[in-house]
Amino acid sequence: MAKEISIDLGTANTLVYMKGKGIIMREPSVVAVDVRTDVVVQVGSKAKEMIGRTPGSIVAVSPLKDGVIADFDVTATMLKHFIQEAAKPGRFSHPDIIICIPSGVTEVEREAVEDATAKAGARHIQLIDEPMAAAMGAGLPVSEPVGSMVLDIGGGTSEVAVISLDDIVAYESVRVAGNKFDEAIIQYIKKKYDLLIGEQTAEEVKIQIGSAYPTEETANAALQIKGRSLVDGLAKNVTITAEEVREALSDPLHIIVEAVRATLEKTPPELSADIIDHGITVTGGGALLRGIAQLLHQETGMPVRVAENPLDCVVDGAGMQLEKSLHARPSKEKKRKAPEE
Repeated sequence: MAKEISIDLGTANTLVYMKGKGIIMREPSVVAVDVRTDVVVQVGSKAKEMIGRTPGSIVAVSPLKDGVIADFDVTATMLKHFIQEAAKPGRFSHPDIIICIPSGVTEVEREAVEDATAKAGARHIQLIDEPMAAAMGAGLPVSEPVGSMVLDIGGGTSEVAVISLDDIVAYESVRVAGNKFDEAIIQYIKKKYDLLIGEQTAEEVKIQIGSAYPTEETANAALQIKGRSLVDGLAKNVTITAEEVREALSDPLHIIVEAVRATLEKTPPELSADIIDHGITVTGGGALLRGIAQLLHQETGMPVRVAENPLDCVVDGAGMQLEKSLHARPSKEKKRKAPEE
């Protein structure tokens, strides 16, 4: 009997859940490729360590951009690697897979995910919308006739959805999330200090002193960062404050807040009343940004809570769908002929 796994194929990280075992893998969605031979050198955390530090012949790339596949072959190779690593040799070769996708993707983008998963060795494939999986993983009552609102801020996309009776009633999907936060920090420091920093430094700034709203923790926080001066090309240190980082993040955060507002405007009145009572649940890596709940509450007037273990909600929800049975909704499932070994 084939094993059953669910995969949260994220722009920044990929998580794998195995039926009966829970989350068995979490790795960065990064692949290092030798451009001379097109051979994959490293996958996951080892590849991420190479970003910005590789010789000219090796390129570390994220094959997903803004929540969708940007490089089909590299994505398929990465998925195959994760499936084989998670499975360990000999345990199974062609698993049944539930894979999560953003709600705002096109039919072509959906097909690309299915095809890449099939190429990676899947036997059966079922797609699940990320906000639905996030809501399930966060413990929201998605099967009940009650409106539940979830905001999933990932690496490439932010998904807002109102869910009732196992269906998405209203949603917005914007391609602004954790990666855009990093880009905003890079651009802010470049403009203000004539200093060029890398993606990993920007991510470190976001993690250490980033915030969406003034908090006690970041009141006087500052961080010294290193980069390359755009004036003389030499290495240079500057000290950046939490207030400056908050200013840098204001534009991408505004886009996410507007997506929440747009979803609320499209929500039927009865379900809106439920959301006023139960509030908005925030999941994904972006939920870890300090002050995100306070900002959303200020901008929408709704109660806001950050889910427990927000990074795991999507893959946990897909795992719950596995427990319900992979074959429950054949209309969304495709049987693929497994590629020859």
